[in-house]
Amino acid sequence: MTATAKDTPIPGRPASPTWPPPSASGLSSVLERNIQSLTDRKRREEAEATVQEKVAEAITRFTGSMLFVYIHLAFFGFWIVANLGWIPGVPRWDKSFVVLAMWASVEAIFLSTFVLISQNRMAASADKRADLDLQISLLAEHEITKLATLVAAIADRLEVRTEADADLAEVQQDVAPEAVLDELEAANGNDRGG
Repeated sequence: MTATAKDTPIPGRPASPTWPPPSASGLSSVLERNIQSLTDRKRREEAEATVQEKVAEAITRFTGSMLFVYIHLAFFGFWIVANLGWIPGVPRWDKSFVVLAMWASVEAIFLSTFVLISQNRMAASADKRADLDLQISLLAEHEITKLATLVAAIADRLEVRTEADADLAEVQQDVAPEAVLDELEAANGNDRGG
């Protein structure tokens, strides 16, 4: 059996399939730091939420649970069965179900308002994450462009030519996000017939 370059130990380094060795959690220290930063930011945003936002979030969380469904099944089921006269000894108080319909309508108005409040808060958080994603993507694009320029300079210095040289000039150009957005808006305008 022959040893491969991967199997050959490097002097000064322990024989390990990965270097540097992963942390105890199996994640890199940079990834752990990023996860911790995002977690801390989420906690800070939750702590900064107003009382009204916290109440709306709690109500929305409860109304989105199966317990809420079970309570409504029991409540509305009893209301309907009792008012159909199917429970002996229980008087009918809403024979036409007008009160039940009004109750359900008012509840739907309030629940939809709470859901909208929670969605607005979630949309604001999603917008922040989208802005962060865009900034990271633009930074990565800029770094890749600089690396491509550096690799091209090294290739020129070593007089190495490849078939990819034609594409290299395009890769070396920085992306102008405003130009991309203008093109996307123009394309969307053309798709809508505008």
